[in-house]
Amino acid sequence: MTASEQLNNFSQPPESLTVEQAIANLQHEELGRRYYAAWWLGRFRISEPGAIDALLVALEDKSDRTEDGGYPLRRNAARALGKLGDGRAVPALIQCLDCSDYYVREAAAQALEALGDGSSISALMKLLDGGVEAAQQVPGKPHLVQPYDAVIEALGAIGATEATSIIQPFTEHPVGRVRCAALRALYQLTGDSIYGEALIQVLQSNELQLRRTVLMDLGAIGYLKSAQAISETLAENSLKLIALQGILEHHLKQIDEISLSEEAIEVMNLMDSLL
Repeated sequence: MTASEQLNNFSQPPESLTVEQAIANLQHEELGRRYYAAWWLGRFRISEPGAIDALLVALEDKSDRTEDGGYPLRRNAARALGKLGDGRAVPALIQCLDCSDYYVREAAAQALEALGDGSSISALMKLLDGGVEAAQQVPGKPHLVQPYDAVIEALGAIGATEATSIIQPFTEHPVGRVRCAALRALYQLTGDSIYGEALIQVLQSNELQLRRTVLMDLGAIGYLKSAQAISETLAENSLKLIALQGILEHHLKQIDEISLSEEAIEVMNLMDSLL
């Protein structure tokens, strides 16, 4: 039984932990306790040095392994490190991009995006080798060869302008979430509204999950012109509010005025209409 399965088998939520207990549990003989401890440290943003050190050790764990070779504890450790903001984790997370476990690579890319360290750019770009032609589904698996959407989003968020020409062809990838990741990143890297407008068009997709993805993409890039389209999207109001909040926060960072701009007021009115 894997650690994640053990965690799911808890009949009641695991007891509350102290920081010391959580750190100690990362070395516990029960795999489920290790898995939960890694999640707990990230969830509660425990960034003290002892927690970082223990999570870095967990990134190399070999005992918690699924039947198909995955490393659940490493995944949770990578996710936690991305939330804790400590640059010491960057080299270890870069190494995780070479892990045989797809989901460890995905978690590492997402963590590197959150940490925003430019030293990870070349390693992230390497995962895009072969371009769209190589970005195929793994036979018998529910995912592509690499976590392309996570990698491309990380490059966009970090500001890897040198990756622009490599990311561009992925706007034609057959998988919707990969196309959207490319559009999102290209808007961040170039500021060209053509990519923001292309994301707005995807809000008309027949796929609910893709519409949800685009809502988060537009909120993440703060594309102000998408506010009205977001409010009218056929999706949960809670997600639309999150997207609009992202746009509002991004806009407020861009203006120097003490008073609210007309655009900000318009976004706030759209948010009120969804409550």
